Amino acid sequence: MDLPVIIRRKVQRYENETFSEREANVVTEYALTVYIDGQEFVTLVCTPTDLEDLVIGFLASEGVLTSCEEIRSLTISEEDGVAYVRLATPFVIDPQMFGKRYIASCCGKGRQSFYFYQDAALAKPIAVAPQITPGQIVSLIDRMQRASNLFHATGGVHNASLCTVDKVLLSRFDIGRHNALDKLYGYQIRENLASDKLVIAFSGRISSEVLLKVAKMGIGIVLSKSAPTALALQIADDLQLTTVGFVRKGAFSVYTHPERVRREWAE
Repeated sequence: MDLPVIIRRKVQRYENETFSEREANVVTEYALTVYIDGQEFVTLVCTPTDLEDLVIGFLASEGVLTSCEEIRSLTISEEDGVAYVRLATPFVIDPQMFGKRYIASCCGKGRQSFYFYQDAALAKPIAVAPQITPGQIVSLIDRMQRASNLFHATGGVHNASLCTVDKVLLSRFDIGRHNALDKLYGYQIRENLASDKLVIAFSGRISSEVLLKVAKMGIGIVLSKSAPTALALQIADDLQLTTVGFVRKGAFSVYTHPERVRREWAE
């Protein structure tokens, strides 16, 4: 069953001081409820593509699993909007671990930030990451944007790409920026890709939650055509992530850990 990602809808368009009736592309929303060992765990509101990667990536980012070997079975009923996951080790939802936000000191440096319990447990400092040139930064964002067909058609999704410094390996899109990253994470886990050579290219704002998801993936460089938040940069400083924002028209700003950005242009 192929779920639609675009519908056509009549709209009243105002342009050049005149109204006219037209048809427009509108992106769809889809609710996917995930059950783990028979227990309802979460409902994800998403774009209905790459759902298996989305489920695997989300569960990994929540600390439920670390590899596909831990999954006994994963079945998705697209018609019913349900994903059934069976794990090799029986799973019990612990409310102390999932969904409880608390204040933690970042990496022992004395500053305080709000985290979910699992964020603090899973987001570790990134010791190893590639070196990247200005030309490669600009090129990766440009390639991500050129591959964003659904955004060009609807304007209603976020885009994210899993890259090496010189190549886009995979692009995913979703109405939720977190979902787009989870789809990449699920692919990374299924393909067992080493994180120390990877870079994330991203279309949206780098919030603290986006930054933490990238850290959980073990990836040390995140590029975006948009801006970061102050809390995201505080966490990036502590977790040793290189954060590059406003990648537009051949220019960008390096906010954290600039030592990974080389000074020569080379693509």
